[in-house]
Amino acid sequence: MTKLTDIAIKSAKAGSSVKKLSDGNGLNLLVYPNGRKYWAYRYRYLGKEKTLSLGIYPEVKLAEARQKLMDARKLIADGKDPSEARKASKRQAMVSAENNFEVVAREWIAAKSPVWTPRYTGFLIKRLENDLFPKLGSRPIRDITAPEVLSVVRIIEKRGALDLANRALQYCGQIFMYGIATGRADRNPANDIKGALKTHVKKHFAHLEAIELPEFLEKVKAYDGHPQTKLAVTLLLLTFVRTTELRGATWDEIDLDKAEWRIPAERMKMRRVHIVPLSIQAVAAFKELQRLNGEWKYVFPNLYKPIKHMSENAVLFALYRMGYHSRATGHGFRHTASTILNESGLFNGDVIERQLAHVQGNKVRGVYNHAQYLPERRRMMQWWADYLDSIAAKK
Repeated sequence: MTKLTDIAIKSAKAGSSVKKLSDGNGLNLLVYPNGRKYWAYRYRYLGKEKTLSLGIYPEVKLAEARQKLMDARKLIADGKDPSEARKASKRQAMVSAENNFEVVAREWIAAKSPVWTPRYTGFLIKRLENDLFPKLGSRPIRDITAPEVLSVVRIIEKRGALDLANRALQYCGQIFMYGIATGRADRNPANDIKGALKTHVKKHFAHLEAIELPEFLEKVKAYDGHPQTKLAVTLLLLTFVRTTELRGATWDEIDLDKAEWRIPAERMKMRRVHIVPLSIQAVAAFKELQRLNGEWKYVFPNLYKPIKHMSENAVLFALYRMGYHSRATGHGFRHTASTILNESGLFNGDVIERQLAHVQGNKVRGVYNHAQYLPERRRMMQWWADYLDSIAAKK
């Protein structure tokens, strides 16, 4: 039998019906009336005649069609049906596409994001899209190995972003655990490379030690800047909330009669309602603010655009003016309060952590039980305010 040639294939003309040109061993070129040319392999499997499509000419040229023929004939020699093998391969590809790392990761984000702030969710997605998905995204999550994960996080590490590298490894671990829980992964390879990255030394926010508080309180008292800023510093000390939580406070969150500030879940880092019991001193500060800003939505309105809240730099610049550049930050008051309260020995550590709005214990229960330890927290917040008054009086 004469074999086909490239010239013969190119010059083959369409007729009124399908024209079949044979290359031998069951390989045929089918020329349709519309001029399209298709490769087909005619074979018998378990006594039944079957046809396997091998592609369209000229996308699949003669040499490639012959190679596909050889691959199909080898499957038959091994006792396999090429048509069924192709279907199985397509099914596997579909399963792999549905179970690749990116798909599982985005499912994990969708499951977890209700308890995250939009800002944190956006940050996490950006990190995954920039650092993890380009290398791991299309890989079936079940097939990813520890060396693969390490090679990806090493790239981040080499940029000098040690914190991001360690976070990326944590994200991977949580995604693999979600994959295991949903039946699409068998193990967590991120566990195998713990300790392989350079250690990131966490830098705490600049904060004051107990011995520095008397002088600081005296400077706050003497501060001659805007009264609102002075009261903001005072309330950060008294409540030790995050600066973003203070700046965004609205009057409908504050109940001075109950001496309570309820920060809604959408404004909290971990997306759960946070109750701040207000000491007598904190209530007094809020009443002064109400006299200054009671007609506005925000407790701390922007001085130039009062429909917005106070600038994130207002407190920091006030601390600079008082001489605490690089020595104290608004966020650092949380560290100061935590240290002193823990060292006092008067309060349970869980009570302190809950007032700091840190995640602890049963996370699911914590979402609903936002009043956890509230009586103890009320006593602690009043003790803290009285403690600050007592050391200020000694100066």
